[in-house]
Amino acid sequence: MGMKIMLANPRGFCAGVNMAIESLERALELFGSPLYVYHEIVHNKYVVERFRKEGVIFVENLDQVPEESHLLYSAHGVSPALRRQARLRRLRTIDATCPLVTKVHLEAVRFARQGYTIVLIGHAGHDEVIGTLGEAPEHIRLVESVEDVDRLEVDDPNKVAYLTQTTLSIDDANKVIARLKVRFPAICGPPKEDICYATQNRQEAVKQLVPGADVVLVLGSRNSSNSNRLAELAEENRVPAHLIDGADEIDPDWFQGDETVLVTAGASAPEEVVAECVGYLCERFGATVEHRTVRHEDVSFQLPVELRSSGALG
Repeated sequence: MGMKIMLANPRGFCAGVNMAIESLERALELFGSPLYVYHEIVHNKYVVERFRKEGVIFVENLDQVPEESHLLYSAHGVSPALRRQARLRRLRTIDATCPLVTKVHLEAVRFARQGYTIVLIGHAGHDEVIGTLGEAPEHIRLVESVEDVDRLEVDDPNKVAYLTQTTLSIDDANKVIARLKVRFPAICGPPKEDICYATQNRQEAVKQLVPGADVVLVLGSRNSSNSNRLAELAEENRVPAHLIDGADEIDPDWFQGDETVLVTAGASAPEEVVAECVGYLCERFGATVEHRTVRHEDVSFQLPVELRSSGALG
C-alpha cells in the first residue's frame, strides 16, 4: 500500500486575500512601481516576495513612504491614527482591508460610542489586532487566554462587550468567550460572530479529515495566524503536523511512504505551493490524490473603490 494524499477543500486563499492580491495587481497596472504597501499584503512569504520583485515596497512606518506616493493598506486593516498620518503626508491611499476586518472595526467604534469596555480576543502584536485596538484604544482591553480574562479589571461589569480577531481558533475563542460570560453575565457580543467564514471552514475541514490522517502538511507562513491554527488543530488530535511555506521545506524523513497525508493550506497560501507539495509527494513516494470537500465557498469581495472609480488613473 502506497502513500495516499487527502487534499482538503476548502483550503488556501479566502475572498479577502483574493481581493487584496487583485487590488495590488490592479494598482501596479494603474500606477506602476514603486508602489508602497503598509504591512505585508497578506502573511505569506511567496506572495510577498513575488510582489517585491515587481517593485512593491512593504513598509511598517509611513516615514518610509515619500509624500504623495501611492500607498495600499493590507488586508489586515489599519488604525484611524495611521489614516490621519497618511492624509498629512498627502499619500494616495488604496484601502484593501478585508471587509470582515472592517466589520470588527465598526463594531469597536459602535460599542465605544455606547460607553462599553470592549474585550478584544486576539494575539498581541498581530497586524489585525493593532488596527482594531487603534479604533478605540481607551475602551479596548486585549485578552489572549482564559487566564487573561480572570485578571481582567473593568469599570462597570454590566457594560462590557467582546470582539474577536477574525483568524482565531474557534475552539480557543469559545473557551475565552465562555469564561467572559461567567465573569460578566451581562456581556454583549457582536450581532454576528467575528471569526471569518474561511477560518471556520478550513478549521472544520481539518477537524473532519484529520482522524483519517497519519501526517498533516499545512501550507502557510509562520506569521500567518490562521495557518498556525490549522497545524495546532492537527496536533491536538495527536497527528504530527508540519507548517511549511513550500515543497522545499518538506523533509522526506517525515514519511515511511505508506501514510495517509492530509494536505491543507491557510487562507493566505497560494494554490501553486499546494500543487508543488502534492507533486513532490507523488514523484517521491508515488502518492495518489483524493480530493475531500467538506464545504463549498462562493464568497467574493469587490475591489476597493479607489480602483473601481473612473478617476483611478489620476
